[in-house]
Amino acid sequence: MPKINAITTTLTQLNHIILGKEHSIKLAFTCLLAKGHLLIEDLPGMGKTTLSHALSNSLGLHYQRIQFTNDLLPGDLLGINIFDKNEGAFNFHPGPIFANIVLADEINRATPKTQSALLEAMEEGQVTTEGKTRILPSPFFVIATQNPSEQAGTYPLPESQLDRFMMRISLGYPSKKSEKQLLMGTSRRELLKQIKATLNADTLEKIQALVGKVKCAESLIDYIYRLVEFTRMQSGPHHGLSPRAAMALLHTAKSWALIEGRNHVIPDDIQAVFPSVTEHRISGGQSHTDNPLSQNILKSVDIF
Repeated sequence: MPKINAITTTLTQLNHIILGKEHSIKLAFTCLLAKGHLLIEDLPGMGKTTLSHALSNSLGLHYQRIQFTNDLLPGDLLGINIFDKNEGAFNFHPGPIFANIVLADEINRATPKTQSALLEAMEEGQVTTEGKTRILPSPFFVIATQNPSEQAGTYPLPESQLDRFMMRISLGYPSKKSEKQLLMGTSRRELLKQIKATLNADTLEKIQALVGKVKCAESLIDYIYRLVEFTRMQSGPHHGLSPRAAMALLHTAKSWALIEGRNHVIPDDIQAVFPSVTEHRISGGQSHTDNPLSQNILKSVDIF
């Protein structure tokens, strides 16, 4: 299948840039194909920005990076109306949100007011400024990065904002072999310039449409429900998974299956994406831990 070959070529190219992180890169691409938005949480310098650049270059899409700071205003993100004295009217100047791939870098360093400006864009694919609604480009994919919550100068994302992100991943430190290869090899910035577009907007949207055609047996739908139900039965300070989270789990499992070259979901697909889809929702946005709740849930719920 030509489209599947294009996926393989794209992943190979990304793995050449971000060394030793095949699983995380595959999860990021899964989120894109499932029409979700991605949150990458990690320490500075782990390759979050490099990954987003590499992904946009591989897809040949319009890309914008927004550095979130505590003085960033919603208008800086969405755009503003500026009076043109020659025309005698206000003209709208679109902000950096009007792109196919938007990197919201260090999103939790901005104030909650600016963070919330992303909500409508991520959920509806549109923004409203000065009482007028404007449609965002399609496809539209937000990659937000954030530093661990224990770092100074961060504003934790509220649960409503976290829930807009279909998946959360972490790159982590590279292996010894990968880091040595990184130190001895060509600069990542130079390699980014060499990336060739292996997909385009039209092909990407066709692949995204194929995700919806991937079949999921009723028994596996029941498995997804039991996983979700288990989180709702647990006592604790946080709520169980919402129906939106259950749908995200289904869509990403289908996307993972498609990347694997199958037109049907198997239990391994659900288990592969479950931590990234659910951990930021059931942990209340806490940073990654060595004993994630999602892994305990997978061990506690039978497949059949």
